[in-house]
Amino acid sequence: MARLPILEYPDPRLRTKAAPVVVCDAAIRTLVADLFETMYAAPGIGLAASQVDVHRRVLVVDVSEERNQGVCLINPEIMHAEGTTTYEEGCLSVPGFYDEVERAEKIKVRALNPEGDNFELEAEGILAICIQHEMDHLDGKLFVDYLSELKRGRLRKRLLKQRRQPSVEDARVPSL
Repeated sequence: MARLPILEYPDPRLRTKAAPVVVCDAAIRTLVADLFETMYAAPGIGLAASQVDVHRRVLVVDVSEERNQGVCLINPEIMHAEGTTTYEEGCLSVPGFYDEVERAEKIKVRALNPEGDNFELEAEGILAICIQHEMDHLDGKLFVDYLSELKRGRLRKRLLKQRRQPSVEDARVPSL
């Protein structure tokens, strides 16, 4: 398994629409394992393949406190959604920023597991929110797209400024 680099907003690769997985082979199972390792190390509760610059319709989530109930969804489709809820979301691709987003409260999803078997999952609460958030990534959409243009612009400027400033470690003079 390997930890993969996570793309950060406003990287244009995050806007790429992911292609469906045609066959669940060893390469896809390796990708799934790498996504889980990367998500847990980040630490996060969800990660889409698009966030690590692999534009395939694969996502992983684990909202359990013990971090031992991971779910992988390949080619996920929402079959049914009901209700609305608002939750303060964050994103591994938009580090350090959180804001309220409205999503469906309950969903029913159809997907493939890493072995290629079809399954359906009913989710509500944080699991439903997380799945919807990660599915957005597969379509090239970020949670910041739900925000006003003003908030998005301020966030973009702040993140770009942070990346231009050298860190304290970068500023150290090597010792002899």
